[in-house]
Amino acid sequence: MANEHSSASVPPSAEPPVDGAERRFAAVRGAERLLSGARPLSLGEWLAELSGEAGRAAYDLDGRTDLYGDGIVAALEDRVAELLGMEAAAFFPTGTMAQQVALRCWAERTGNQLVAMHPLAHPEVHERQAYAQLTGLRSVWPTREPRLPNADEVADCDEPFGTLMLELPLRDAGFVLPSWEELTATVEAARERDAVVHFDGARLWETTPHFGRTLPEIAELADSVYVSFYKTLGGVSGAALAGPEEFVAQAKAWRHRYGGQLYQQWPAVLSALVGLERELPRLPEYVKHAKVVAKALAAVPGSRVNPGVPQTHQFQYLLPYAADTLNETTLRQAEETGRALFRGWRATAVPGMSFTEITVAGPALEWSPQDIEDALGQFLKMLR
Repeated sequence: MANEHSSASVPPSAEPPVDGAERRFAAVRGAERLLSGARPLSLGEWLAELSGEAGRAAYDLDGRTDLYGDGIVAALEDRVAELLGMEAAAFFPTGTMAQQVALRCWAERTGNQLVAMHPLAHPEVHERQAYAQLTGLRSVWPTREPRLPNADEVADCDEPFGTLMLELPLRDAGFVLPSWEELTATVEAARERDAVVHFDGARLWETTPHFGRTLPEIAELADSVYVSFYKTLGGVSGAALAGPEEFVAQAKAWRHRYGGQLYQQWPAVLSALVGLERELPRLPEYVKHAKVVAKALAAVPGSRVNPGVPQTHQFQYLLPYAADTLNETTLRQAEETGRALFRGWRATAVPGMSFTEITVAGPALEWSPQDIEDALGQFLKMLR
């Protein structure tokens, strides 16, 4: 029944910074080896990257900057539309804004304010229910299971929703994906109810190995698709919304009203183009190695990898310890040994059990199963 909602060693540092964020930045940036994520850049390093070889490979740096969405911004929009096989795309400063605009535009076009989504979807958990507070939309949940809704659940939903929003992958359930057959059936079930389909594809870039399909083939299933540039691709910030030309034109009008028509956005846009040029081709390699990393981590008694076999280059890793203890040990290992296995830990609903999100990117490719076993053994010894 549907549910409605209106959730090699290095010497230790001389003196770690007192501020938590500064300490974490120093520990990870100073580590010799990273298992999860990319090495964070300083302001100077960011500027050097964007003005150096990487930036020049992505775009002509001798031209003028953008003004209110032209120039390099328009070039990125054209590139995204081409990559996704869509008619047009619009750049947004944040994914939250892009999501709200997409849902609002579809509600206006369908005349239906009800959106079917998962209770763990980004708008429910990470956007303070902006879809309801700003636009007056309502949500209905075809399922509460920690996976995307299937075709039967969409078909049997007891309210006449106008838009089905599917987050691919569903991050807060463990970066999980349906099979290609399940996804196409779910989309078809929504079509049979005369609903439009919007993909929250913040991490859509890394789903192609799992589905065995190209980005245009995946995006073709939806009426609109949102993608992120700092998630997966390592950009400064920003997102894009892609779809039919008329829809994107409407979205751009609402982007202006929402305050997203910035005077200049070239740093974020250039970093997005760098990510598309450099990181996008490497994602299948990351997804493949994520399975190796997950298997090595799962060897610890009492630990758990979610999902059991990663479907993207990201997954959850759970250990039976308090989050504060795990966070402190994570920082100590990085500071004292130069090996950073994890990033931040958070508590779960199960007392004494905590989880972290593992992101397998370029630095992780240097880790063999034996490397992971050795560093994890060291981590557990420090923990105890």
